[in-house]
This record gives sequence, C-alpha cells and structure tokens, in this order.
Amino acid sequence: MTADEAAGAAAAWQRLAVRPDGAAPVHLDGFHALKHALRFGADVRFAVATDRAATLALAAEMAPDLTGPLDALLVDVTPAELAGMVARPHPTGVAALATRPAAPPADRPRAAPLVVLDNPRHLGNTGAVIRLAAGVGAAGVLTTGTVDPWNPGVVRAAAGLHYALPVARCEVADLPAGPLFALDPEGSDIRELHLPDDALLAFGSERHGLGAAVRARADQLVALPMRPQVSSYNLATSVSMALYHWLAQQPRRPAAGPDIGGG
Repeated sequence: MTADEAAGAAAAWQRLAVRPDGAAPVHLDGFHALKHALRFGADVRFAVATDRAATLALAAEMAPDLTGPLDALLVDVTPAELAGMVARPHPTGVAALATRPAAPPADRPRAAPLVVLDNPRHLGNTGAVIRLAAGVGAAGVLTTGTVDPWNPGVVRAAAGLHYALPVARCEVADLPAGPLFALDPEGSDIRELHLPDDALLAFGSERHGLGAAVRARADQLVALPMRPQVSSYNLATSVSMALYHWLAQQPRRPAAGPDIGGG
C-alpha cells in the first residue's frame, strides 16, 4: 500500500466514524464480528485488514459464503494504521464500520422470549448475552439503564451478532406487552413453570439485581436452581439457563442457515 492509499483509508474511516449528524456507526472488531454482521444483513460501509490475503484465506476456510463480499469490501492497512483507527485492534487485524439498524416496532408478534437486561453494567456480559440469545433464537435483547447495548465493547463481546436479532435500549415503562418473568432468588423454581413463547425474561444487574420498576412490572418472580451457599450465577449463565428451559419445551427443529459460531 502506498502512502497516499494509506492516507485515503484513514480519511475514509474518519469520515464514517465521526459524522456531523451524530449518528455514530457500529464498530465491528475482528473477522468474526464482520462475518456475522454480513451474514445477517448489516450495511457494512467500510472494512479494513492488516493482511487482506490472509483474511480472505481465513474466509475461504471458515466462511466461504462470504469470500466474494469480503473481497469487494476489504482495504489493506498496516498494523500501525489500524491502531490509529480503533482503540484496541483485534488479533485478526480486521475492523469495519456498519450502519446501526432501526429498532423494530415494540408491538410486533413474538414466537420466542425477549430478554430484558435491567441496568446492566458490564459490557462483556451484555455482549455474551446477545451472542447466546442470537444462537438460541430469542426474539431480541432489550436493556434498561444508561449503557448503550451497541457500545463497541458490547458489539465486540457479541462477535457482531447484534444483527441477528433486535437489540435496543428502552425504559421499563416502554417494554413490549407480554407476560414478564423476572429472575430472582425468591421466585418460583423455573423447573416448575411453562414459559410461553411471547414471554419477557428479565434479569437484574450484576451487583444490584432487579430494579423496583421491573419488579413492579413483573407478572411472576422466577428462580434458577442453585446449590445452597452459592451466591449467584454470572449474568450470561443465568440467561442461558432460562432460555434453555424455554428451548427444552419446544419441539425439535431441523437446523437451518449458516453456522453462527466462531470466536
């Protein structure tokens, strides 16, 4: 890459990353985040790689369905140039900017539970929840509180799977209609319950648990089985246990579509 080409790539990134209208793009860090975003229809505006040929070879091995789109998108940059574009370059040397999708209407029908994270604080935990919710086929992930679920740290932890399901922030008063089951140690054992497909499953923050507003909105408090003297589960673990309980109630469905794995 020539100096002029490098300057052009950096300038293009900067133009997209800092927009005068304040509509910040979604930062996709790493090959797998870009892979998942493309598979689920993201509008990727710009993508760079520190080794374009190696990235395309990785795509041929792990995502052959995307070799064409990636070949058309990827621009070569040096590691130093990538470090000037992103705060923490991914080990795969890949980064991209994409458009944030519009939030779907709150009243759209649901055939799977909607995960509600009440005031989550840990970006990695929130991303892990989005990733597993996408894998299970949940209806979406909503968060309350001040942390944007599209924060670059959350998107990185979710490996770009924000595009596989609706992800948004909302107020408790604006949660969609449907029976809300709030996870709490004092609730009914989840193993004794049938979770309806249109359920909302609410989980409290890592330190403070459920807020008063979510408790007031809840139709029922639900508890996960846990050994005495163990204080709590990790947030993503709690969500996975609750979603698996719902999933185990469903008839077996044939696998379809591309794999959404990858680290």
